[in-house]
Amino acid sequence: MSNPKTRPGKAAPSKPAGRGRAARAVTAEAPEPAVSKTAPPKAPANRAERAAERRAAIVEAALDEFIARGFTATRLDDVARRAGVAKGTIYLHFKDKESMFEELIRTALVPMINRLHGPPPIGGSVRDVIEGFAQNFIREVATTRRGDIVRLIVAEGPRFPAVADFYYREVVSRGLAGMRALIELGIARGEIRQKGLARFPQIMVAPALIAVIWQSLFARHAPLDATEMFRVHLDLIFGERRTA
Repeated sequence: MSNPKTRPGKAAPSKPAGRGRAARAVTAEAPEPAVSKTAPPKAPANRAERAAERRAAIVEAALDEFIARGFTATRLDDVARRAGVAKGTIYLHFKDKESMFEELIRTALVPMINRLHGPPPIGGSVRDVIEGFAQNFIREVATTRRGDIVRLIVAEGPRFPAVADFYYREVVSRGLAGMRALIELGIARGEIRQKGLARFPQIMVAPALIAVIWQSLFARHAPLDATEMFRVHLDLIFGERRTA
């Protein structure tokens, strides 16, 4: 005969039934760990990061295509292929080729121009600020692919006035306003004697544009020391620096 204590389905509980029900009730009513309610969601941040990476890849690919083909011949299909995305993905970020080019201007050139808007550091001269800007421009624009953006605007801006207008509004007008303010400060301090220069801040920045154009057209024939050229230019405006 089988032992009744070991029959299937008849095993005695290891704990009293009342205590088991109480334990289950406590477990069911126990609140969730606080960390599960406060943990930040991961998926949205990852989606945002991926979207930002795709946008950056599209902008980089667009720059490559614009430099290689020019603004007119660049096609969104080629940009998408170079960026490794579907053409439809481009339209999630940009409405057309012009807005893509505007993004290049906004990210590559506008931040540098904004550095002009600010007083010289304590103890610094106006010339120091302008010379520092010139050095940054030559290092970051004239001798890099950013200079190709400027050259594209010079070459193809007349055929695409909306792009030229955007460049003037975001870069040229801001740059001239900042330079004019520095010139007026230099005149007030006695650093600049020619007061008419404030009417033509283009004169101050002319070597920067010359450096950009020269780099692409004539550098292989006659390399240009743009930094030294700018120093000579500033000597003509401020006077030669005195050496101890």
